[in-house]
Amino acid sequence: MIQSKNPATEEIIKTFEEDSSSIVQSKIKEAKDAFISWKKTDFPARSKLFKKLAEYLRKNKTELGKLASLEMGKVLSVAEGEVDKCAFVCDFYADHAEEFLKIEKTNTDASESYVEFDPLGVILAVMPWNFPYWQVLRFAAPTLMAGNVGILKHASNVQMCAEAIEKAFTECGFPQGVFQNLIIGSDKVEGVIRNPHVAAVTLTGSEKAGSMVAKVAGEELKKTVLELGGSDPFIVFDDADLELAVKLAVVTRMQGNVGQSCISAKRFIVHKKVFDRFVSGVSETFKNLKVGDPLDSTVQVGPLATEQILKDVASQVDRSIALGAEVEVGGRIGATGYFYEPTVLTNVTREMPVMLEEVFGPVISVISFQTDEEAVEIANDTPYGLASSIFTKDMKRAEKLIPQIEAGSVFVNEQVKSDPRVPFGGIKKSGYGRELSHYGIREFVNIKNVWIK
Repeated sequence: MIQSKNPATEEIIKTFEEDSSSIVQSKIKEAKDAFISWKKTDFPARSKLFKKLAEYLRKNKTELGKLASLEMGKVLSVAEGEVDKCAFVCDFYADHAEEFLKIEKTNTDASESYVEFDPLGVILAVMPWNFPYWQVLRFAAPTLMAGNVGILKHASNVQMCAEAIEKAFTECGFPQGVFQNLIIGSDKVEGVIRNPHVAAVTLTGSEKAGSMVAKVAGEELKKTVLELGGSDPFIVFDDADLELAVKLAVVTRMQGNVGQSCISAKRFIVHKKVFDRFVSGVSETFKNLKVGDPLDSTVQVGPLATEQILKDVASQVDRSIALGAEVEVGGRIGATGYFYEPTVLTNVTREMPVMLEEVFGPVISVISFQTDEEAVEIANDTPYGLASSIFTKDMKRAEKLIPQIEAGSVFVNEQVKSDPRVPFGGIKKSGYGRELSHYGIREFVNIKNVWIK
């Protein structure tokens, strides 16, 4: 039995019966059969469907947003914005997929030689709850536009969102079997990966889940793309626009998701000269954030998604306090629902849990530095390498530091964000492979060399 539970009230919203083994096998077979015809459709036909899907998402964003607010606690306005972003990625690949996958002529001693990009087949997507629509559509838009078909194993606590996504594909006229939702627990994922009809798998989630998927897929010699955890550095130099840095520190840490985002900055590395002003600015903003029901239009901070996440965040903060961290603001759990106050910690050292581990909650941990070399050394002192931010007015300094930062993305004077126009992904224990842009659409294709003589 799979349950959807309102994290603001702790009430069970809906229960779902898991798909039986025979139903799962039937859905995979249906996907394989659908691939045979779907891969033969031309780009204009696929594009027309994705344009229709984008229109559907925009038209129904309030209804879809409410589902996300109810199931995982995202503030409604932010949830609606997520749906809008999904429409954007659908439009983007509808407009650019054919260009990204066009045949590339090569100069050889053959009469003719070129590279073409052929779809692989059935692609399994194991997706998380924190962006229940965006994570799925940023996979589905490039993958299906490339001629593949998709099967979704969504996080168990957002099954209403998963059903709504499948319904959207159906109502927009996508052929039966091109996109399907599997209602299964994580214990059934291995069996799906090992199914001979499944060609590849992509996962966004925890390091532990990514390791399991990579192991099983490796045994089956199947392609994987993994976007895992992050402990992103947010580096503020002494010449930074401090007002901007404070503003974006709050935005990136909250992300409309109460800090429950892989690319939400976790470690705030601030120059000693501006340390106190940065902490004061962030703390004052955090004090004024309204915490409560995510469906309330005046609320800025909703609950954490699950009771376990709440316990994990509280434990990370408490263990760090025991090691000497000081609470500037916050640090308390709400009475009902999975609420945790926006929290700022100082007197932080690199040995504390809030610096060593990924904190999936509304906690800003601030550590100081004095030299550029020290800032880079602290930034790279993590097993993760998803993304990073640098705040400075000195562009020569930024250009010098960018190659030294060990991460899949570096944003200068901006918070980290994912955008269909640029590649997204990490290194080290943050995973491998890329999503989005022309790099993402080429992850699940056969890059085929053709030689004619």
